[in-house]
Amino acid sequence: MEPTVDDLLCFGALLPWIIHVVAAVLDSFIGPTEIGDTVTQHDSRATALVVVAHHRADSLTAHTARRTAARLEAAGYRVDLLDLHAEGFDPRMNVADQPDWGDREKRYSDEVHAHMQRLLDADAVVAVFPVYWQSVPAILKGWIDRVWNYGFAYGRSKPRLAGKRILWLGLAGAAADDPVVEGMQTVLETNLSEGIAYYCGFSRSTVGLLTDAEERPQRVDAEGNLLVGDAVTGAEREAQYAAFDRRAREFVEKFVAEEVVAA
Repeated sequence: MEPTVDDLLCFGALLPWIIHVVAAVLDSFIGPTEIGDTVTQHDSRATALVVVAHHRADSLTAHTARRTAARLEAAGYRVDLLDLHAEGFDPRMNVADQPDWGDREKRYSDEVHAHMQRLLDADAVVAVFPVYWQSVPAILKGWIDRVWNYGFAYGRSKPRLAGKRILWLGLAGAAADDPVVEGMQTVLETNLSEGIAYYCGFSRSTVGLLTDAEERPQRVDAEGNLLVGDAVTGAEREAQYAAFDRRAREFVEKFVAEEVVAA
């Protein structure tokens, strides 16, 4: 039997109530994705937050970040490109970000709230940075210090970042066959994956160490002397950076493929 006009009018009157009940039930399962009073509306595409930490737009780091963003877009992601230097991010922690460290419900600064929302909106995060002293640059560390704050990124029984995935792409001047590379990989994995990502509830953290970033090969010998070789040029230089781009692409493609398998 087809519905009458009165039936349809009755259903129309009940529709807002039905939507409210369904939304409440869904929220009880997945919880709201919000900070303070702001609720985020998501589209159906997965979002990748690509964070670049370099002061020059013409750097190899920035180039790698742009190519990474393009590959993620080609894979179907909506990309949010966060250039920390270009956006003028201040890496210094301040009182406004931690007015009361022990209060996990505290109100953070407006700048940090905006970055927290971008992090919440992302399904995956890719950080692209030069390796400084076997670690990340100060601006990236400061972004983590200020944004991945107590009460937001950690300090809860159910982390707000739980289930997200992160790829750390670190560009290193060391040659691939330099003995220091093995230790560098270990230090980065310990600091970034164990010390930060897993502590904040990320389901997966991968460190992609990209060696041979310098056009002048250099290494430290057994006596602590810095040995700097001649700059590569011509076809040799093209081959070096083609191989570099290929390795970066492989890290990104593997990262994307693992998410597809996990889903």
